[in-house]
Amino acid sequence: MLLLIPLLPLIGFLVNASFGRRLSKAVSGGVAVAAMFASFAVSAWASWALVAMPADGRVIERVLFTWIPSGDLQVPFALRLDPLSMVMILIVSGIGSLIHLYSTAYMHEEGSGEYARYFSYLNLFAAFMLVLVLAPNFLVMFVGWEGVGLCSYLLIGFWYHKKSAADAGKKAFIVNRIGDFGFLLGVLLLFSRFGTVDFHALARAVSAYAPETAAFGTLSIAALLLFVGAAGKSAQIPLFVWLPDAMEGPTPVSALIHAATMVTAGVYMIGRNAVLYSHAPGVLELIGIVGVATAVVSATIGLVQNDIKRVLAYSTVSQLGLMFVAMGVGAYAAGIFHLFTHAFFKALLFLGSGAVIHALAGEQDLRRMGGLKKDLPVTYWTFLAGTLAIAGFPLLSGFFSKDELLYRAFSNGHPYLWFFASVASLLTACYMFRLFFLTFHGERAKEASSAHGHLHDAPRPMAIALVVLAVGAALAGYLGVPAVLGGSNRIERFLEPSFTVEAADAAGAAEHEAPAAGEAAAEPGDGHAALEGRLMLTSTLVAFTGIGLAWVFFLKRRDLADAAAHRFRLLHHLLLNKYYVDEVYDAAIVQPVRIVSEQVLWKGVDVAVIDGAVNGAGATVRGLSGRLRLLQTGSIRAYAASLMVGAVVILAYLLWWQ
Repeated sequence: MLLLIPLLPLIGFLVNASFGRRLSKAVSGGVAVAAMFASFAVSAWASWALVAMPADGRVIERVLFTWIPSGDLQVPFALRLDPLSMVMILIVSGIGSLIHLYSTAYMHEEGSGEYARYFSYLNLFAAFMLVLVLAPNFLVMFVGWEGVGLCSYLLIGFWYHKKSAADAGKKAFIVNRIGDFGFLLGVLLLFSRFGTVDFHALARAVSAYAPETAAFGTLSIAALLLFVGAAGKSAQIPLFVWLPDAMEGPTPVSALIHAATMVTAGVYMIGRNAVLYSHAPGVLELIGIVGVATAVVSATIGLVQNDIKRVLAYSTVSQLGLMFVAMGVGAYAAGIFHLFTHAFFKALLFLGSGAVIHALAGEQDLRRMGGLKKDLPVTYWTFLAGTLAIAGFPLLSGFFSKDELLYRAFSNGHPYLWFFASVASLLTACYMFRLFFLTFHGERAKEASSAHGHLHDAPRPMAIALVVLAVGAALAGYLGVPAVLGGSNRIERFLEPSFTVEAADAAGAAEHEAPAAGEAAAEPGDGHAALEGRLMLTSTLVAFTGIGLAWVFFLKRRDLADAAAHRFRLLHHLLLNKYYVDEVYDAAIVQPVRIVSEQVLWKGVDVAVIDGAVNGAGATVRGLSGRLRLLQTGSIRAYAASLMVGAVVILAYLLWWQ
C-alpha cells in the first residue's frame, strides 16, 4: 500500500510523458487526475490502518530493496508511515488531487502536447513529494528533495518561451541548489558521527548526548547545515528570493508549490529531526529569529504589491516564517498544525486568484480589478472564506493554528518572537483584505471594464475544487481545538510521538537525556489556560485591527491609502521594490560572478590561455608547413638537383667520418 502512494502519480507521469501527444485532452487530464485521486484513496486507507494501531506503536514500514550496500553505509530504499508522514501524505495527495482537477479547466486552452506535458510534470512533482515525506532516512528523502526541485524548475518555467518564466525557473533551481549543498553537508556530518542516515536510529543516537547549551558542537553544526537546506526549500531569509518569482508558472502550479508540496519540505524536515534540533538550542533560537524576520519582512512587502499572485506569494513566505517560529521554540506539533491548515486556505486563495485571472483573460494587476463580487459569486464567497482563515478570524482554521503557534512562542519563553509574530499576523490580515477589497469590491477602472468585457465565474471543475477547499479552510482547525475552548488539541496529541525517541532510556544516558521534543505541547494547567485565553483574545484583536485598517484604507477611503503612499513615498518605494534584495544580490553576487566568468575565466583563461595554446600550436604548424611547402616546386630538375646535392653531402660525410 505504501508503495502505491507515490507509484500511482509516477505511472500517471509515465503515461502522459510517453503517450500524451497521442491522447486527447480529456484522456490526458483524466489519467493525471485519476492517478492523484487513487493515491489519495490509498493514503486514506493506509492512514486508517495507522490510526487503528496503538498510540505508542504507530509505524508502518515497507522495505522495497537494499539500495546502497557499501561498507558501513547500508541504506534500504524503504517507505515509512507514522503520524507526521500521515498528515503530510493526506495534504499532498488530497489537495494535490483538487489542484489537478482544477487544472483540467484552467489549462484547457493549451495545445494537446502542452496539456499532456503540464500534467506529466504535475504528477511527477506529487510523486517526488510523496517519496520525500514517506522516506525513513536522509538519502531516500534526498531523492524526493531533489525531485521536487527539478519539477519546480520544469513547472515554473513551463511557458519557457517567456523569458521571465525561463529566468524564474533557473532562479528557483539555482537558489535551491545553494540550500541543498548545506543539506548534503549536514547529512554527511551526521553519518560520519553516527554511522547511519536513518531518522529513528539517529534520534536514538542523538538522545544519548546532552543538549549543546554551552558550546556549538557537532550536533549544532549538523542542525545548522540542515537548516540551510530547509531555508532554501521553504524560502526563508536569505534564500527566499526565488519564491515570489515562481508566480511566472501557471496559477495551479503556484498553488501546488505554495500549499501542498515543495515549500513545506523544509518545515517537515526540521519536524522529522526534532530530537536533533532539541539538542541544538542555539540553532533553534536562530531558526526562530530567521522565521520571525522572514514573516515580518515579507508581510511588509506584500502590503504594497499590485500583482494578485505576488501578494499571495509573499503571504506564503510570511506564513512559512511563522511555521519556523514554532519550530524554533520547540513547538513542532504547532508548526505542523499551521502547515496543515495553511495548505487548505493557501491552495484556496491561489486557485481563487486563478479563477479571477481566468475570468479577466489573464489580468493580474489589482489596480485593474474591482467590483467582481456580482459577476463571480462562487469565487467571491470561497475567496472570502480563505481570506478570513488566513487572517485568523475566530473559529476558522487559521485562528486555531495561528493562536496555538503564538501561545507556544510566548509560553516557551520567547515573548519577543511572540510580539513580532503578532505584528506579522496583523499585517497578514491587512494585506489580505486589501487584496480582497481591491479585487471584489469598489469599482473597476473604465478601461479595465471595456477590456475585460463579459465575465464568467469558475467552470465546474474549478468551482468544485474551490468549494471543497473553502470547507477545509473553515473546518480543518477543529482538529486542534485547544483546552481553553473545551477541546483536547487532538492533532497535536496525535503528532507528538513523531517528535520523540522510542525507548530513550535504552539509548544510554538517563542523567544526560535531553528533554523530549514534544514536552512543550503538554496540555496547559489553570494558569496556562488563563494565559492562553488572554493571548487568544489578543490575537483576535490583532486580526480585527488588521481587517479594520484594510476596510478603512482600501474600501471606504482609498484616498487615505494614496495619501499615505505619497507622504511616506520613500518607504513605499522601498517596499514596492522588495527592499532591493534582488538588486543587491545582482550587484554583490550575480554581476561579480558574471564578470569573473566572462573577463577572467572565459577571455583570460579559456580564450587567452587554453584556446591560445591550441590555436598557437596550430598557427606554428601552419607557418612551418607553409615554408616547407616552398620546397615543393614541382620541377623535376630541382628534385634531381636536390638528390644530387643530398648524395654528395652523404658521401662527403661518410668519407670524412672514415
